[in-house]
Amino acid sequence: MPEPLLIQRRDDRVLATLSRPEVRNAIDQDTIDRLHALCGELERKPRTLILIGADGVFASGADIAQLRDRRAGDARRGINTRAFQRVRNLPMPVIAAIDGHALGGGAELAYAADIRIGTPRLQIGNPETGLGIIAAAGATWRLPEIVGQARAAEMLLTGRILDAATAVEWGLVSSLYEPDDLLAAANTIADRIARNDPLATRHTKTALLAPFAAHPEIELELQAQLFESPEKDRRMTAFLERKRR
Repeated sequence: MPEPLLIQRRDDRVLATLSRPEVRNAIDQDTIDRLHALCGELERKPRTLILIGADGVFASGADIAQLRDRRAGDARRGINTRAFQRVRNLPMPVIAAIDGHALGGGAELAYAADIRIGTPRLQIGNPETGLGIIAAAGATWRLPEIVGQARAAEMLLTGRILDAATAVEWGLVSSLYEPDDLLAAANTIADRIARNDPLATRHTKTALLAPFAAHPEIELELQAQLFESPEKDRRMTAFLERKRR
């Protein structure tokens, strides 16, 4: 049985490739199980995660053949939702590198990332209402945070699929690269992250994910921890010494 999630590990990052090309990388239960296992690994040993799809597609959505057979109890278990929550809450940044279609559950997995980049042939959105269901794995609360309430409502209520130019204009993806350059661009972002202090990066992500009511106290506490860090002293000393040269 082919692996639905191909994983390559480095000291400072993990590349996870959605790989079910026969169904355009549709997300099935096996993929979700592999995502949970990967999240467990990255919770124990935090590293940047790059998510990408094989064969010019990010993910065409949830596996409709499985989704059709699910019932109320399956919905309440949040099969995709719980996995995407773990992706969102990983200690280190998550980069979604999106080529081609990211639809339905595939879009919701991308919304769970901290950074989204794409290609000019990107198509992203949530056509769930056309299939008699709602986008229940993060779109209704993450998408308004990303593109604003009005644009999220238009996308989710009409099933509108955004092209690459509109996705950039709306802030859903930050930049576009040619398909052959997409993975290199994601790795360049991961390189920039790797040059920074890992604890400061983790604390920044914690602050970004905190509810509005937690600010500014959460930043002050996280900063207090960093002010006592030997790495802060080392980096600032090195900065001052470079300035003196």
